[in-house]
Amino acid sequence: MILDFFNLRPDAFGLDISDLSIKLARLKRSRKGLALSSFGEVALVPGVVTGGEVKKSDQLVLAIKKAMKDVKGKPLDTKWAVVSLPEEKAFLQVVQLPQMKQEQIENAVRFEAENYIPYSLDTVYLDSQVITPLVRNHLDHMDVLLASLPRPAVDAYLSVIQKAGIMPLAFEIESLSIARSVIPNEVTAAPQLIIDLGAMRTSFIIFAGSSLRFTASIPISSVQLTEHIAKSLKIDFKQAEYTKLHYGLAGVNDPEGKEVFDALIPPLTDLLEQIKKHMSFYESHSDHQHLPVRQRAIKKVLLCGGGANLPGLPEFLRKELDLDVKLGNPWSNILPSPLREVPGMPFKDSMHYTTALGLALRGVRIDYD
Repeated sequence: MILDFFNLRPDAFGLDISDLSIKLARLKRSRKGLALSSFGEVALVPGVVTGGEVKKSDQLVLAIKKAMKDVKGKPLDTKWAVVSLPEEKAFLQVVQLPQMKQEQIENAVRFEAENYIPYSLDTVYLDSQVITPLVRNHLDHMDVLLASLPRPAVDAYLSVIQKAGIMPLAFEIESLSIARSVIPNEVTAAPQLIIDLGAMRTSFIIFAGSSLRFTASIPISSVQLTEHIAKSLKIDFKQAEYTKLHYGLAGVNDPEGKEVFDALIPPLTDLLEQIKKHMSFYESHSDHQHLPVRQRAIKKVLLCGGGANLPGLPEFLRKELDLDVKLGNPWSNILPSPLREVPGMPFKDSMHYTTALGLALRGVRIDYD
């Protein structure tokens, strides 16, 4: 799997590190299936991690230790973790290679990667994954997903994790974890767009078949939406955040709710334009799906991340995009359907834990090499 530097098999918890917080989740197996054993979140002081880069490693180490100590549920019973790596630092590309034996793929990937990755291969960690075709039609080539991250960025995370007393089972980019959380059985018959609305950025993740196909990040964020409300209504950030979550886009019949709606329209219009732009780009560069042109179009959108809790957002995007837009379910591969929450973590809270739950799911799975 992508950016899997360790190949051991103990159970591990999921550790999601972002610019503003640390979240962790631990799943356990039982006769009834999987259950959430431990979870927790610690806020980070701005500047500890910026744009996915570790800036103040000592403070990050202390915050991770605090998160591990102050978990809700049962105490953590493992030092092993599957750890997220920042999406904004990752480079992904689907490439085509001639059909070849498994042992030949690594060298072929490195050779091909030089044509796509905008850095010297000596300065990045590189990994690859052969994509199972959506349609098995005896292709004369194989499609391979390349992923790379700058070595300094990964090494900084590794150093912090080790100083915190954690043994990393694997590192992986956030988009993999998110897809593992919200794509039922991790398989789709047609391409789907996942929109992860985070505190500092929004990520677009396109998943088709059993693999990622495309990722991108933009600076439109949940915090930005709150700032628009604060400025428009002339209130402080804390009050604006409360007002945003109270009214969102669903309170237009209330005078204050209408003000909130009007304040949100400019940034959400920008978001809509970015969604359309990235969908159009992908659909015009999706030959690797090997589908008829009419089947390459994205018709389903899943929302996740804390920003997805904005009231009325799925309905707004559904109307503006004329697509099937709904909230993703971070429990789709953990809890039996139709359950969407567990004691101690309401569904709205679980949207914040989408990445951590995806990491935790990998931490108890044995079907990863």
